[in-house]
Amino acid sequence: MFKVIQWATGGVGKAAISYIAAHPQLELVGCWVSSDDKVGRDVGEICGLPALGVIATSDVEVLMALDADCVMYSPVMADRALVSRLLASGKNVVTPLGWFYPGDRDVSDLEAACMEGGTTLHGTGIHPGGITERFPLMVSALSASITHVRAEEFSDIRTYGAPAVISDIMLFGKTPEEAATSPMVQFLGDGFGQSMEMIAAELGFDLDPDPRALHEVAVATAPIESPIGVIEPGLVAAQRFTWQRTIKGEPVITVRVNWFMGEENLDSGWGFGEGGERFEVEVTGDPSSHVTFHGWHPESIAAGLERNPGIVATANHGVSAIPYVCQAEPGIKTYLDLPLIAGRAAPALSVAE
Repeated sequence: MFKVIQWATGGVGKAAISYIAAHPQLELVGCWVSSDDKVGRDVGEICGLPALGVIATSDVEVLMALDADCVMYSPVMADRALVSRLLASGKNVVTPLGWFYPGDRDVSDLEAACMEGGTTLHGTGIHPGGITERFPLMVSALSASITHVRAEEFSDIRTYGAPAVISDIMLFGKTPEEAATSPMVQFLGDGFGQSMEMIAAELGFDLDPDPRALHEVAVATAPIESPIGVIEPGLVAAQRFTWQRTIKGEPVITVRVNWFMGEENLDSGWGFGEGGERFEVEVTGDPSSHVTFHGWHPESIAAGLERNPGIVATANHGVSAIPYVCQAEPGIKTYLDLPLIAGRAAPALSVAE
């Protein structure tokens, strides 16, 4: 049994706690929260579950001193110094916030913390963290002479239950000029950049030195109801982010995110197409493969604000990795370093462990 601390109880955190509680190899022993109204409450109550016997705290030092094997680390933004402290304290860390494939980036501080604590850091997620590199690499084994890899998301951002993030970080509902300053270009670009480097390294692409990045916006042509209020005409209601790696100027890896406030009343004419909301992985080669993932988007806006399957999948991907990470050698470990990560059978269908 591996003892787990959940760090933060947003959408990913709540979903992670639900899975940890049902996982036969995991035990929740601690939980960090950021808001005072959650401190001192049973974590199960916070997450809409039966009482779990674990009391939420905002005291970092209490959790640092706790006997735990792993931290599922999922706040809005990563605190690198804190992650280093967790690792050095003897706690493995699984997170959807980066470190998917550090490559040539300077991670000497994190590596040193892993060595000091005898621990492992693993970056995971969905996009990036799954659709962008793990699944394309799996599918690529079916092709020879690969010339292009594409990973793409089509999502209605109205189902994302984090209005402050949508408005203040993603900058929906702002002017196009304001949206052009969005930190998401750099924030997502670093994660997707690591994903593209992982693909290139494994497939053997001889890349041009610099990646390409493109940020496009569409504005509302009529008022659009959204979780952040009404988006008035002329304000940003859809965004498209594209990152590419090239060889001699020609794209060989493309990652794209399409985030729309629905499909109606956009000046660009953008839409989800016949496939609806989805994730896609395409490998062009001999033969080519095109895989579409459905099920990670809610059936309605209301359902998504209550429990978004994409957020749940992000959490599940991380929690599923915990037993593997806890048994790995110290250091930063990617999908390329770990065994094939799998989920778990429903409790009623599981063999005794």
